[in-house]
Amino acid sequence: MPTVHGVDEAGRETLGFLPGFVPSYPLPEWVWEDSFLADAAARLRELHDATVGLTVAEAAWRGQAHEPAEVICHNDFAPYNFVFRDGRISGVIDWDFMSPGPRVWDVAYLAYRLCPLTGPENPDRRSGDSAAEQGRRLGLLLRAYGAQFSAADTLTVAEVRLDELAQFTASEAERRNRADLAGHVTIYRNDIDYLKARRSHILSAAGAA
Repeated sequence: MPTVHGVDEAGRETLGFLPGFVPSYPLPEWVWEDSFLADAAARLRELHDATVGLTVAEAAWRGQAHEPAEVICHNDFAPYNFVFRDGRISGVIDWDFMSPGPRVWDVAYLAYRLCPLTGPENPDRRSGDSAAEQGRRLGLLLRAYGAQFSAADTLTVAEVRLDELAQFTASEAERRNRADLAGHVTIYRNDIDYLKARRSHILSAAGAA
């Protein structure tokens, strides 16, 4: 996480620089390796554990808080917010929308991005992915995190997370007059429909894994 150095004369937050490489879509092939998935899940567990019991009196969160407030969630814990050095995750950036929430909230979104729990219309989906492969990777992610919640819980929260994201994106598109954002809303809605339709196949593979 970048070091906070305060606020400048223009009211802007000043952060330390984390040297390294930050991937973007299309993601490099090594991001899809099982070892990377396990490393990301373990790093998320480490960050969550560090915030257990953390309370900030009268805090104002930019991101929406969710119950139960078990940890401080990043709310966008995904490869494009990881900094890499020597092939390993060395830092996590973009904490602007962090807020209290349940562990599964962050885990579900990481699964959405890295399993990835996406439908065939999503341009970020890996070519050749199947519900069985998505389920296998979901099982691996949950084991690496040491999750006390189930794959079924994770899929349910992923759908809720995507619905909230779709609503937020739609409102931002209208507020900022950004017609291009409408396409993202469609992608999120399509992915929700995909998860509902393929839920049993994903869960079966996650259990087998």
